[in-house]
Amino acid sequence: MMKYILALDQGTSSSRAILFDLQGQLIACAQKEFTQIYPKPGWVEHDPNEIWSSQESVMLDVVAQARVQWQNIEAIGISNQRETTIVWDQHGNPIYNAIVWQDTRTSAFCKKLKARNLESYVKNNTGLVIDSYFSATKIHWILEHVEGTRERAEKGALHFGTVDSWLIYKLTQGAAHKTDYTNASRTMLFNIDKLDWDRYLLHALNIPKSILPEVQSSRSLYGFYRPDARHKIPILGVAGDQQAALFGQCCFDKGSAKNTYGTGCFMLMNVGEEKVTSHAGLLTTIMAKPDGGICYALEGSVFIAGAAIQWLRDGLQLFKHAADTEAMANDSESEEIVVVPAFAGLGAPYWDMQARGAIFGLTRDSNRNDLAKATLESLAFQTKDVLEAMEKDSGIRLQQLKVDGGAAANDYLMQFQADILNVIVDRPAVLESTAQGAAYLAGLEAGIWTVDQLIEMKRQGKRFDVHMNREDRQRKYKLWKKAIRRTMGWIE
Repeated sequence: MMKYILALDQGTSSSRAILFDLQGQLIACAQKEFTQIYPKPGWVEHDPNEIWSSQESVMLDVVAQARVQWQNIEAIGISNQRETTIVWDQHGNPIYNAIVWQDTRTSAFCKKLKARNLESYVKNNTGLVIDSYFSATKIHWILEHVEGTRERAEKGALHFGTVDSWLIYKLTQGAAHKTDYTNASRTMLFNIDKLDWDRYLLHALNIPKSILPEVQSSRSLYGFYRPDARHKIPILGVAGDQQAALFGQCCFDKGSAKNTYGTGCFMLMNVGEEKVTSHAGLLTTIMAKPDGGICYALEGSVFIAGAAIQWLRDGLQLFKHAADTEAMANDSESEEIVVVPAFAGLGAPYWDMQARGAIFGLTRDSNRNDLAKATLESLAFQTKDVLEAMEKDSGIRLQQLKVDGGAAANDYLMQFQADILNVIVDRPAVLESTAQGAAYLAGLEAGIWTVDQLIEMKRQGKRFDVHMNREDRQRKYKLWKKAIRRTMGWIE
């Protein structure tokens, strides 16, 4: 009888379910986009019920598509968009839309927290910076602005969770209110030294501890999904999408790093069991170890990556398919256009919530190919910003960058990435590293795989060597830095 691992990959723009066999091969995949809600400029929301319904739908679809019986599924692993904040009642009803990680409505409140001299405490204890990106100020906003919410929270009648917690709650029919260390470390409320919710920050933001989920290892039992009266499937692996991708890329050794090109762009480097505090604008976050323990990673978060390609496609309608940009970039003859996609401010290493997007260097003969090329290159430039900070903080010179995510399929982008970084870019045969990481965690906990087997299963894809000369690299990057300076502080 064939056995499988089911991975749920709940992302910012779509929910996916992927079925892996016990050799780690992708058997079937189902995906469904869901509504992006923009109530006001800078606000980004999702309907929590639509997140769940889309995730449940693709989960059922992929099982039906592969003609697999529920008894053949050994375990479920979950990866999820991080920081996105959901609050729901004891009956499983959301009391407000999910406030998405990209949302900047709490920027003014973040300024107030900084004025209270909380920055150093936040950095030293959570590994993060004070920013609207993280869950803490989103929770505070809901408690302050949704009528009756604070009173209900203080009575213990509400639950907060990042998307993993919401999915676990729904999958277990309300039996489990849990999260894992990687997701907890993205809330700006979790002490990454003590591995517990930080009482001082909860008090500073006036957030009742009773609404927070129980925190446990990324590979452990979270509860059971019961598809029918006869079957129950254990949920054995949970990790935030970027830590899941780091695990899926088998970055188990100190100094190994990956970059995921999704809606945003996220680069993580394993820095080992000793926490490294960044002095160059990066985050320190928790990553999962294969043995079920934790270690630390440095992370650079780029808010807008694939979302910039979506903007060209949907907002400007320059092409029909994101894949078209590869040929468009190759056809472009422009070398001077720079796109800075700071639609939601700038993330690492700048952390400027007042920055906004801009296009520089346009001339009368600029065309859609030039915009496509410059937008692709902006993903690589932002990654270089992050890598320079990462090498400075860690003292490690990166020799190879592992890549994954949708935009990693673009050969033009990957070659430019290798050229601008001056390092080898390694793209695996299967780009589904996020879902793969969730599956790997669940499979390890189920006793299906060993760590050595995971490394063996990671099939080699395509390698991009460096072709650009030093002078061109320096000239292009100098132009990018000039453009960055001109977008910063745009909103007064």
